[in-house]
Amino acid sequence: MRYSFFWFLVLFCFHVHADTLQVGRGKKYSSIKSALEVAHNGDTVMVFPGDYREGNIIIKKAIVLTGINRPLLDGLKKSEVLSIKSDSVTVKGFRVVRSNFSTLEDPAAIKVYDSNYVVIEDNILEDNFFGIYIQYGRHCAIKNNVIKAYGKDEQMIGNGIHCWKSDSLLIIGNNVSGHRDGIYFEFVTNSLIWRNVSHFNIRYGLHFMFSNNDAYISNVFKNNGSGVAVMFTKHVRMFNNHFMENWGDASYGLLLKEISDCHILGNKFTKNTAAIYLEGVSRAEISRCTFEENGWGMQIQASCMDNHIFDNDFIRNTFDVSTNGDLVLNSFYENYWDKYEGYDLNKDKTGDIPYHPLSLFSMIAESNASAMLMYRSFVVMLMDRTEKIMPSITPDNFVDNQPRMKRVNL
Repeated sequence: MRYSFFWFLVLFCFHVHADTLQVGRGKKYSSIKSALEVAHNGDTVMVFPGDYREGNIIIKKAIVLTGINRPLLDGLKKSEVLSIKSDSVTVKGFRVVRSNFSTLEDPAAIKVYDSNYVVIEDNILEDNFFGIYIQYGRHCAIKNNVIKAYGKDEQMIGNGIHCWKSDSLLIIGNNVSGHRDGIYFEFVTNSLIWRNVSHFNIRYGLHFMFSNNDAYISNVFKNNGSGVAVMFTKHVRMFNNHFMENWGDASYGLLLKEISDCHILGNKFTKNTAAIYLEGVSRAEISRCTFEENGWGMQIQASCMDNHIFDNDFIRNTFDVSTNGDLVLNSFYENYWDKYEGYDLNKDKTGDIPYHPLSLFSMIAESNASAMLMYRSFVVMLMDRTEKIMPSITPDNFVDNQPRMKRVNL
C-alpha cells in the first residue's frame, strides 16, 4: 500500500509540473526546435499555424507535440522531417511533406527509432519517401492519418507505413496511397491492423513477412499493383477485409506463401485477377468469404495441405478453383457454387450429389495461359461437360460433397 501511494505521488507531481509551450508567430517560441530544447518530460509543445522549415526535427523527450489547424512541417527534399528517439511521445495534427530520398538511410516523414508507447495520430503526410517508419518499437499506435505519395517506380519510393522488428503495434483508421507498399510488416508480432484503406499503391496494399500472431480486420485493399502478400508467417488472422479490383498479370487479391495455422474469415474478394493464391500453405481455415467476379476464385498449388475451405460463396468467377497438381490434400465442404446444377430432394439445403469445382479447362489454362483464347468456345464447353460426366484428368477427390443450395453470406 505504501509503495502504491508513493507512485501515485510521483505521477501526480509529474503531471502537475507539466507545461505547455506555444510555438508560432507572436508566441514565446518562434521555432519548434527552440521549444524542444527547453521542454521537459511530460510537457506539451503546441504549434500554431504556419510553415516550419527547420530541417530534421529530433524529439528526445517524452512530450506531446500537437498542431493547431495543421501547421506545415516541410523537409524541402533535404532531410527526414520528424525523428522520434524517446518513449511516450505523441505527434498529432500536422501536415508533413517532402522528406528527402535515400535508399541507404530510409528517411521518412515521421520515423520512430527504438522507442515505445509512441502515438502518431491525425496527421496528413504527403510526398515523402517513407510515410511513417517504426523500427524496434513496442506498444506504438498509428491512427487516423492520411498518407499520400505520387510514386511511379517502386525503386524510387518507400512504403506508406513501414514497421520492422516491432511488437504490439496498433495500425488503425489510416488512408494510404501512392507508395511502394501501403502497409509493410517485417518481424512484427502481436499487432493489429484495423479499418485502414490502402489503395493505388505501386506494389502491395499490405505486405508482411516473418510476422506472427497478427490480426488484420476490416481493411479495404483496392487497386493495388499486386494486391496483398502474406509470406513466411504463422498464426495470422484476417477477418472482414475487402480485396477489390487488384488486376494484372501477376496480381492477386491475397497471396499466401509459406504460411501455417491461419484463419481467414468473412472476407470479400471482388474483381481480382485471382482472389486467393496459395503456395506452401498448411492448416489454414478459409470460411464465410465471398468470391465474386474474379478471374480465379482460388488458385491452390500442389504444395498446400490440410487446409479447410468451407461456408464460402463462389459467384460469377471465371474459374472458381484451379490447381497445378493431381494430389488433393485439402478439404472443401458446405460451400455455395453458382455453377452447381444439382438438386435437393430431401430439402436439407445441401445438394444431393457432390460438386466438382475444378474444370478441365482451368487445369489447362493453369499450365498454358495462351489457352484462354479458347475460353467460352463450344469446344471448351463440350470438353468441360464431358469431364464432369466421365472424369479422367481432374482429381476425383477435388470435390465438395455437401454443396449448399443457397448463399452463405446474404
